Amino acid sequence: MIYVLIGVGSLIGLWLILYFIPVGLWFTALLSGVPINLFQLVFMRWRKVPPSLIVNSMIMATKAGLSISRDQLEAHYLAGGRVKSVISALISADKANIQLDFNTTTAIDLAGRDVFEAVQMSVNPKVINTPPVAAVAKDGIQLICKARVTVRANIRQLVGGAGEETILARIGEGVVSSIGSADTHKSVLENPDSISKVVLEKGLDSGTAFEILSIDIADIDVGKNIGAVLQMDQANADKNIAQAKAEERRAMAVAVEQEMKARAQEARAKVIEAEAEIPKAIAEAFRAGNLGIMDYHRIQNIQADTDMRDSIAKPPQTPPTQGGKDKTSK
Repeated sequence: MIYVLIGVGSLIGLWLILYFIPVGLWFTALLSGVPINLFQLVFMRWRKVPPSLIVNSMIMATKAGLSISRDQLEAHYLAGGRVKSVISALISADKANIQLDFNTTTAIDLAGRDVFEAVQMSVNPKVINTPPVAAVAKDGIQLICKARVTVRANIRQLVGGAGEETILARIGEGVVSSIGSADTHKSVLENPDSISKVVLEKGLDSGTAFEILSIDIADIDVGKNIGAVLQMDQANADKNIAQAKAEERRAMAVAVEQEMKARAQEARAKVIEAEAEIPKAIAEAFRAGNLGIMDYHRIQNIQADTDMRDSIAKPPQTPPTQGGKDKTSK
C-alpha cells in the first residue's frame, strides 16, 4: 500500500514538474529555431500566460520570416489581445506585400476589430448589398434603387474609421441626391451608371475604414407617382379648407338671420305693446274732454277703411286640393 501511494505521489510530482517546466514545448521551439529559455517558460506559468500560445505564435512568425519577440507577444496577450489573430494577420499582410507593422496590428486588434479579416478584405475586396433606396425625380416619379458596393479595407483607417453602416448611409444619400436632380425618371432608367458616377465623385469613403472600388446599380424599380399623390392631397386639403370656410359663412348667415328674427320679434312686441296703450289713451282723452264721440267714430271709420285696404292688398288664399280636384267643385 505504501509503494502504491509513493508511486501515485511520484506521478503527481512528475506531472507538476512537467506542467511548470514544459520541456517538450521548449524542445519543439529549439528545433524550430526559436531561441527561448526554459526558465522563461516557467515564468510564463507564474505570469498566467499560456506558454504554448506564445511559443507556437513565435514559431509561426519565425517560419514566415518575421521577427517578433516574446515580450511583445506576452504584452499583447496581457493587454487582452488576440495573439494568434495578430500573427496570422502579419503573415498574410507580408505575403500580400501590404505594409503592416506589429504595433499597428496590435492597435487594430485592441480596438476590437478583426485584423486578420481586415487583411483578407484588403486582398479580396468585399461586396456590400445596399438596402432598397427610394428617391423621387423632378417629374414626381418614385424610383427604388438597389446597389452593390465593392470595398476593401483601409488598414490605416481601421482605428477610428467609420464602419459599413456609414458607407451604406452615404451611398443612400448619394443615390437620393442623384435621382432627385434628374429631370425625368426615364433619363435615370436609360443611364443608371449616372448614379454611380455622381456617387463616386462625392468621395464617400472619406474618414471610413474602407476604400470604395466601385458602385454598381443592381436594380431600379419604378414606384409611385409621388407628384400626382401630392397634388391629390393638396387638392383634398384645398377642398376641405373651402368647405370649412363655406360652413363658417353659412353659420354666420344663420346667426345673422336668427339675430334679425329676434330683432323683428322684439319690434313686433313693442308695436303690440304700443297698440295696447291706444285704448287707454282714448279713454283718458274721453275723460279729459279732449275727444268727442264724433271724433271716436271718425277714428273707427279710418281703422275699418285701413283694414279693408289691407285685406284687398293681400293675395287670395288658394284652398287645399285633394286628388288634383278642388273640393268646392263638387
